[in-house]
Amino acid sequence: MKIWKSFLVGTASVLALSGCSTQPSAEEQEVTTWKLNHFSDSNHYWNETSEYFADRVEEYTDGSVNIEVYANGQLGDEVNTINSIQHGAIDMTITGETLENWTPSAMLMATPYAFNSQEHMRSTVEGEIGQEIESDIKENAGLTPLFYMERSPRNLTSNRPISAPEDLNGLDMRVPNVPLFIDAWSEAGAQPQSISLSEVFTALQQGVIDGQENPNDLIQSNGFYEVQNYINETQHVRSWIYVVIGNDQFEALTPEEQDEVQRAAEDAQEYSQELFTEQVEIVEQTLRDEGVQFNENVDQKAFQQAMQPAIREYFDQEQYEMYQQIVEQGKERENSE
Repeated sequence: MKIWKSFLVGTASVLALSGCSTQPSAEEQEVTTWKLNHFSDSNHYWNETSEYFADRVEEYTDGSVNIEVYANGQLGDEVNTINSIQHGAIDMTITGETLENWTPSAMLMATPYAFNSQEHMRSTVEGEIGQEIESDIKENAGLTPLFYMERSPRNLTSNRPISAPEDLNGLDMRVPNVPLFIDAWSEAGAQPQSISLSEVFTALQQGVIDGQENPNDLIQSNGFYEVQNYINETQHVRSWIYVVIGNDQFEALTPEEQDEVQRAAEDAQEYSQELFTEQVEIVEQTLRDEGVQFNENVDQKAFQQAMQPAIREYFDQEQYEMYQQIVEQGKERENSE
């Protein structure tokens, strides 16, 4: 009897020890690591927001989700990054109208004169149309938008003031490789051409082109103010970008982790808005201090009207109706103020 009792006690001890060993220690906690590749420099507020988001995710998930941030496109260009996310090699990026390659509605994120103010744009992003665009991105591109960040309006730079379409007079100007941008500026009377952003300064300096269009922060960071006298406030494109994660990568998390990542995303979006507001004021003052002349006497409605045929031709019926809906909502907001 004593032998049998000893056997039971010994067995119970082994089982107890075995049960304890199955509990993971803090060091053995399973960690999900995501790579976030984006294309602004390390000093840009997109990167600062990305780092803030990564910190909040690590905090809220108690370290079970970790995000490594790669600035300056260290892991590849935008299109290749999105392809890599879809194949699981990278996990996250910051992207906007480039998603048109996967879903046509993404071009509404950067359509000329779709929005008449930043407030109008913000209400669209956060409303039904924004939700529809996000749904299209998730379904067609395999990416889940986590939060958005605003961009500064795009303005036209030149060495003479340009206040209306007739002032373009065949202006040779650089635009990014976005077909709608090329068509819209051609329709307005310019001679647009696609040149890599890294080559624009030299092209302006050597007189290969007479102007270019970009948000003020890129005009400042790329030094275009050194070879252009005027920033003409055409404000022809107001746009936003998303921080996105691959659908598969996000869905691999536990429901609790997904909730905490979304919580961190809400904090990051608010943080990015604060940085954006600060940056707009700082950049404009820096440009003025450098001697750039801001041409505020721009007939934006004339430019909008001049570009309309290109917009109508570019979109299919469904996208054009969404564009018209956005414009009408802007007019209603304007009339109610």
